[in-house]
Amino acid sequence: MDLSNVFPFWEKLTEEQRQRLTAGAVLRTVKAGALLHQGGDCTGLLAVRTGQLRAYILSDQGREITLYRLFDRDIFLFSASCLLRNIQFDVTIAAEKDTQLWVIPSDVYQSLMEESAAVVNYTNDLMGSRFSEVMWLMEQVMWKSFDARLAAFLLEESLLEDTASLRLTHERIANHLGTAREVVTRMLRYFQSEGMVRLTRGTVELTDLERLRRLSKA
Repeated sequence: MDLSNVFPFWEKLTEEQRQRLTAGAVLRTVKAGALLHQGGDCTGLLAVRTGQLRAYILSDQGREITLYRLFDRDIFLFSASCLLRNIQFDVTIAAEKDTQLWVIPSDVYQSLMEESAAVVNYTNDLMGSRFSEVMWLMEQVMWKSFDARLAAFLLEESLLEDTASLRLTHERIANHLGTAREVVTRMLRYFQSEGMVRLTRGTVELTDLERLRRLSKA
């Protein structure tokens, strides 16, 4: 996979613009757990070649909540905050799995935006899509019960990992969902008492997928 597979506007760039983008892009390999971007730093655009990243925000109390994840060919725009005038969005990006990604310097991407309407349109569409995801998440946090959110998270993890036996700590689940570990522990124990999961050290096994699906939609 190369950059032409990542950016849908590639065919609308001139040869010189393609060369500029390719020459500026830096291919990095990071291990799971690595921190790639924090707060308002202008790191540059992140384009995932292979792997999985997590975008999350931190509360003043240090509590995390996952905004969304990025997979193969996904772009993270908010790491190039200096491109986004009048938008303050302090997001942290960490690798959830070993990942290869390109870092596109902000000045390189800015020069393409100044020259190409296709790049501007793509950037605006991407920004709108990400803000929609964040607004959807805020609605879930505000209006959806925690048991439904937890069920939905476990089902999503099962789908991503292609297994019903999830290697997850209660702390990690709490970080994704923006709550305290004790809250997660209590709800998982309730799920276990209802026969929906089985808990062992560091593992959550989903034992009643259909019931979890119904709960996630409640």
